[in-house]
Parts: sequence; structure tokens; C-alpha cells
Amino acid sequence: MADTRELQLAIDDEPTAVGVVLAWAARFVVVAAFLFIGLTKFNNDPRSEWVRIFARIGLGQWFRYFTGSVQILGALLLALPWTLTFGAFLLVCTMIGAAIVDIFVMRSPGFALAPLALLGLVAATWYAGTYGATRRRQ
Repeated sequence: MADTRELQLAIDDEPTAVGVVLAWAARFVVVAAFLFIGLTKFNNDPRSEWVRIFARIGLGQWFRYFTGSVQILGALLLALPWTLTFGAFLLVCTMIGAAIVDIFVMRSPGFALAPLALLGLVAATWYAGTYGATRRRQ
């Protein structure tokens, strides 16, 4: 006789308070990191690292301001549950762009690991906010 039992996984129907707090704390860290990174792009000291990097990129310093603004906007949108996806999209786009620039323009593929790691953090933050502990189960 065949065994007709089905495998059932135990899944919590409701997120725990600890899970919700940890998810929000992680989101706060990612938001703070991108706010900081974006704000540092507005330093006009000609010896600053961002001024030199964007000079090497060759698109002009306006692109530094644009990138910083997109990162700040993305961070702020990532902080809000109803704009989480759009904020994550903006930040993922900037990190993909940074990785491409590191590899093909700056010719430093090893430096592409930093934006790719940040991209992973943004993706994990988006996933946690969309499907993880911060969402109530239906």
C-alpha cells in the first residue's frame, strides 16, 4: 500500500516582534549608508575622492551631483513601505552603473565588488520588506 502522507512545512503565520525589529533595523542601516554615500558626493573640495573619480569617468561633475541625488532619493524611498520597490530600483540601478564604470571605465574590476555587495544588501532589504518579516501573511 502506498504512503499518501504529504510533506508539510511549518511556517509561522505571523511575523514575530523580533523579526520585525531586525528587518527594520537592517533597512535603517542600508538607508543610512546610502544617505551617507549620496551626501558625500556633494563635497566640492577638488582633492576629494568623489571629485577625482567623477573627473576620471569623464561625464563632468554634474554627474556626481546627479548620482548623489539619486542615491539620497533612493534611500529615502527605501525607508517607506509604500515606496520600497521604487527606492530599491533606483539604488540597484546606481550600483549596477557603478560596477560597470569600475570594470570598463576605471579598469578596476576588483573595485566592482563594493557596489555589487551594496546591490545585494538593497536586494535583501527589498525582499525582506516585500516578502519577509515586515509583511503580514494573508
